[in-house]
Amino acid sequence: MGRTSSILVCGLLAALVVTGLLFSAEQAPPKNENEPSAAATERTRKTVRMLDDVYKTAVVLITDKYVNDENDFPAGSAAIALFSAVEKKGWHGVRLLDVTGKPYDDKNVAKDEFEKQGVRQLKDGKDYYEQIIEKDGKPYLRAMTPVPVVMQKCVMCHPHYGDAKKGAAIGAISYTLPIE
Repeated sequence: MGRTSSILVCGLLAALVVTGLLFSAEQAPPKNENEPSAAATERTRKTVRMLDDVYKTAVVLITDKYVNDENDFPAGSAAIALFSAVEKKGWHGVRLLDVTGKPYDDKNVAKDEFEKQGVRQLKDGKDYYEQIIEKDGKPYLRAMTPVPVVMQKCVMCHPHYGDAKKGAAIGAISYTLPIE
């Protein structure tokens, strides 16, 4: 075999090895069998964004159309009832939290380290906080989004919101969704 043939054979072998390594790297399973794929994680983030938009839109519409004085059923209470029903049906976990330090109800405070860190992040101006956790052997996305004062009617039941800076988080919604 001539020198040119040897170089050609070595080059082909090297190309096959590199191709094999690239193919096996693309097909490699996650490091941890419970680790979610990037696509599944992104789908779950998209679901959180959709739910966040739906829930916040519902609260604004309820407040706008049905809350006219302090005796009316507060939209925040309606949201908490909705969140409870969603969780009881097994869809996902969702909680309304106070971030002002003056909760309307003591149940609305951050309960665990994720929520406490999320409150700090949102108070510092972040518009989203998340963490991927494992629960019962399955991956979950925990996420938090801020709730600012968007209507003057909010101050009717929460007078201390009147001092809030425009766009500042006075509350948060905490989500726990399975990554599938």
